[in-house]
Amino acid sequence: MGSVSLKIGDGTARFRRSTICSSAVNLLMLFSVVTTNLFALYAFSSHSQADSPLHHSNNISLVSQHLSLILREIDSSQRKLAQMEKQILGYESIDLSRPNIGPELKLFLQRHQLPLGKDSRTGITEMVSSVGHSCEKSADLLSQYMSYKVFDRCPDDWSLGQKLILRACEPLPRRRCLAKTVPKQDLKQSPNSLWGTVSNKSVNWSGLGCKSFDCLKGKKLSRECVGCFDLSSEKDKFVKVKGKNDFLIDDVLSLGSGKIRIGFDISGGSGTFAARMAEKNVTVITNTLNNGAPFSEFIAARGIFPLFLSLDHRFPFHDNVFDLIHASSGLDVEGKPEKLEFLMFDLDRVLKPGGLFWLDNFYCASDEKKKDLTRLIERFGYKKLKWVIGEKSDAQVYLSAVLQKPVRA
Repeated sequence: MGSVSLKIGDGTARFRRSTICSSAVNLLMLFSVVTTNLFALYAFSSHSQADSPLHHSNNISLVSQHLSLILREIDSSQRKLAQMEKQILGYESIDLSRPNIGPELKLFLQRHQLPLGKDSRTGITEMVSSVGHSCEKSADLLSQYMSYKVFDRCPDDWSLGQKLILRACEPLPRRRCLAKTVPKQDLKQSPNSLWGTVSNKSVNWSGLGCKSFDCLKGKKLSRECVGCFDLSSEKDKFVKVKGKNDFLIDDVLSLGSGKIRIGFDISGGSGTFAARMAEKNVTVITNTLNNGAPFSEFIAARGIFPLFLSLDHRFPFHDNVFDLIHASSGLDVEGKPEKLEFLMFDLDRVLKPGGLFWLDNFYCASDEKKKDLTRLIERFGYKKLKWVIGEKSDAQVYLSAVLQKPVRA
């Protein structure tokens, strides 16, 4: 099946078989032709009465029947392969004929013919807009999300969108409505914004239990966000050591030989790590969701870049771009070990060769969990620049490490 090269002058034009489906059809048709010829040869030569006109007629009729059967099988196979191709391309992940599908969702997901016809490289003749395949399992919620007046204000339903994301309905479809605006009051200029007070009025509190930052200050929202909206207590992080598992930012940056410029923080709470890095002229993107608090808006108010994205989504970055990745217990996506492996491989993909992976106070729920994570890290071949396993006051085991990604052939 391979490729054919036509050299014209100094250039080379290549023509490749575009899809698995077309290759399978060609193989099937070739097999059918060979089978038909073999059967015909057998039918006309295997019997002693081959010279009988009546026998000739019977043989021809029998061959014709078999040939018709083979042609029907080829036609059926072509239809099945076409259906498989559509499913692979996502054309029919959501049944748009269902009565509860909103008109905006139908319009967004309807097929669009390519202006120049079939694409010779991919074999695609139509395009549809991107939407998560798991959205089909939450079609009612998705239709609710896509119910709005075009060019009017969007419903105040960001929490509905996040619920869909957490159900793996990601990416969400785009909408033709105007999102609710909240006046951003008393925003400060950088670097004062990094540790300045954020006004309650500059945040959309709908869909949240707390309606002020004072309410959030004493709450444990996650293992790495215990009172993390109280910036007076956050100021000690990464610049003062409370235990042997805590590393100082200056010490970690020194391991990067002055080549740390951009980084990625996984589940970074209220953005304190990115704020500390900003003081060192390092730009850090903080991955977050608004689980129980307005993390995204609070981080943005500090002058830091929030990325509203679940950890089940492939990171929207090119390969080998970050100098540093920082992660703590938020890296633990729970479930089967394979789920953590998928996440770790994507983190490895976006970290540049020679870049640093800082695992900061990762909570080891069991000795087996610690061993699984250790084995996984070792399989990547990272160089251990720092590696500390210790207990905290709660007698629970934590792992902290700074690892360097190798240059792979």
